[in-house]
Amino acid sequence: MVRFGYGEVRKNEINTYKDQVVKDLIIKGTATADIALTTEEMRSIYKKMYEINVMGMQDVALTGSYCSKEPYNEESWQMTVDGAIQSLMWSDQHCDVTNEADQLLKLRKFIQQIVENKEAYKELPEAEGGYE
Repeated sequence: MVRFGYGEVRKNEINTYKDQVVKDLIIKGTATADIALTTEEMRSIYKKMYEINVMGMQDVALTGSYCSKEPYNEESWQMTVDGAIQSLMWSDQHCDVTNEADQLLKLRKFIQQIVENKEAYKELPEAEGGYE
């Protein structure tokens, strides 16, 4: 499960525990779709998770940078592999991200691409407005 968005507005969610996706429609609220990934899709996700060693990741948010930007991206993850649970969170509020955070971002985009190709996702309303 990954929640993502801008700053504390993490309304987008891909939840394979519940087979649901929540899309942030910005000024129109949110929309939810029931989307179950296939076994093959889940295997491809697990393969990427294994390749980047998500279960070994720690302190993915620490960068040591002192700049600040708005809006900023933020993600929170909960993953289960072989019964072990890993929770991670990162943001680019302080401009730089760790290599591990960058790998999580690429993983999320990979998963998001799978979801966005599903017919149920395509039927969700378009977002209106934007974040500043």
